[in-house]
Amino acid sequence: MWKHNLIAKFCLLFTLGAMAGLAGDAARQEPSGDNCSFRADPDAFLSRQLRQYQDVHERAGKLNRNLAVSGRLSVAPGELPRRNFIDVEIFDTMAKAGVAAARVSSDAEFFRRIHLDLTGRIPTPNEVRNFLADSSVEKRNIVIDRLLYSQEFTDKWTLWMGDLLENAQVLANVNRQTGGRNAYHFYIRTSIDAGKPLKDMVYELVTAGGNNYSLEEGASNFAVGGRAVMGPIQDTYDLQLYQTTSRFLGLGYFDCLLCHDGRRHMEQLSLWGTNSTRLDAQRMAAFFSRVTLATPHQQDRTSPLFNSWQVTDRPTGNYALNTNFGNRPNRAAVGNIRAVDAEYRNGNKPASGFWRAELAENIIQDPMMAVNFANRIWKQMFNLALVEPLDGLDPARLDPDHPPAAPWKLQATHPRLLRLLANALAESNYNLREYVRLVAESTAYQLSSRYDGEWNVTSVPLFARHFARRLEGEEVHDAIVKATGIPQPYTVADWDGPAEWAMQLPEPVEPRSNGNSLRFMNAFLRGNRDGQNRSQSGSILQALNLMNDAFVNNRVRVASSPTLRAISTSTDNAAAVDELFLLFLSRLPTNHEKDQAVAALARTTNATTRNTAIEDLAWALINKAEFIFSH
Repeated sequence: MWKHNLIAKFCLLFTLGAMAGLAGDAARQEPSGDNCSFRADPDAFLSRQLRQYQDVHERAGKLNRNLAVSGRLSVAPGELPRRNFIDVEIFDTMAKAGVAAARVSSDAEFFRRIHLDLTGRIPTPNEVRNFLADSSVEKRNIVIDRLLYSQEFTDKWTLWMGDLLENAQVLANVNRQTGGRNAYHFYIRTSIDAGKPLKDMVYELVTAGGNNYSLEEGASNFAVGGRAVMGPIQDTYDLQLYQTTSRFLGLGYFDCLLCHDGRRHMEQLSLWGTNSTRLDAQRMAAFFSRVTLATPHQQDRTSPLFNSWQVTDRPTGNYALNTNFGNRPNRAAVGNIRAVDAEYRNGNKPASGFWRAELAENIIQDPMMAVNFANRIWKQMFNLALVEPLDGLDPARLDPDHPPAAPWKLQATHPRLLRLLANALAESNYNLREYVRLVAESTAYQLSSRYDGEWNVTSVPLFARHFARRLEGEEVHDAIVKATGIPQPYTVADWDGPAEWAMQLPEPVEPRSNGNSLRFMNAFLRGNRDGQNRSQSGSILQALNLMNDAFVNNRVRVASSPTLRAISTSTDNAAAVDELFLLFLSRLPTNHEKDQAVAALARTTNATTRNTAIEDLAWALINKAEFIFSH
């Protein structure tokens, strides 16, 4: 298999003979453009966007049935306030389609959502009360600003960036060891915390050298993650190119082009790809042909750098077309061309010998970088991208002023909006916080997830309502910890201190120090940043964990939880119920909910039975669908 996490990528090649247990060389099927996975099952790739829409559609419908709803829930788009260009583009498109919009979210709905989306944590009851009592017209903008500059924001977006950059100790193709994993995490976290522009991070990641254990050189772990195994050195150049272009430019199609020309292979996938050749892709990969990944401390087990990787650049080197084995089709001379030098996709050639720096400069000047990050961050906030899948951007189908010829169509659901977002990101010097602010302050983001208009899968790309997302495993964990007031620090190998929150863990296979917590979070499909991506899918196992796992049940005991113990001291049943709902759901109960809960407390006859009723109510709230959703 070419790359551990490329199973679902376009045109992935596989070799049957490389699998253990097959009989001899005669059984081996050489990789070629004829046995790519797209040709084997084109529908699996062409329907990815539709499957994403279907998932969002079903999740929105199911959650709507579980939320308390009343009154008129949808309005004409023209009735909604337009705070910035996002609203203009979204609501104008919706109006042209004749589709109603959800109303603006309630204060309680917005307050919980913005906390989870910006920080991964739920607010406290006092924070909710204060926000609901605030009559200022600017109160939403004020809370957005406060959260953007919180340490919890750094936690949340370090997790997001760690997923994007595949910061994991063990990958199928390389072991960074805990030293490399921790140094990479430190680099990402300090960069996010300091507000380092995304373009500066990209430049540093593409060009970084040094020892991957070093905190000062933690960015070198990006290059280490691109090491390919069981093939010629060109496989490593190819993998490093794929990882760079898919993550920073959204151009995952290079994985196809590094095996074969786009023509006669990609006519259903990418207009840009059909006009690109394998040689074009190899010239791009040549930018990495001067990188060396070495393990100079491998023989000294006493060295603190034992098993570390050293990333350096050679002054010379190019991409030779001379392979007859490996993870991709043989590389053969093209006419008189037996090796290729670096050349960017727009024809730019290196002006110096440090080719990775030349590549990085081209990337940060490439308009596709702004489009890529604008699209990725939009998905993080709206739970659906303007272009799906994220690494399937097609540069030839993005310009609304120059649409492609039939039968091709513009790729983005809102092509003009995507261009405006990309421009805004670039004009802010790739400032993550300011871009998130722009999105969060829009009315489009602040729409309610509750909706009573006609709802089907064709409405999904219009963003007529806010699309709920199931919380990540770390967020579910931290919401329970915060609501119950029972801290859960975790020891992490080679860290000076514990991780106080799950959102601070360096990768999803942690905490290794607590197997029960690890299993609980992994039930929510955290992935491993390698062969398994994060997933929003639900499961019976998730429900069973919320109902039965010791992580939950041990925390909803009055004797253990300081927050529940404080509630138990109140003699006002109505006030106790209000506090429970604010604690777990960040809202006050409906009249029906309050009547039922107050009646349950009123039936108790002593402190013991009352505490049991409080515990049962806390458990029930954790097991409400809305507890594990940002909606």
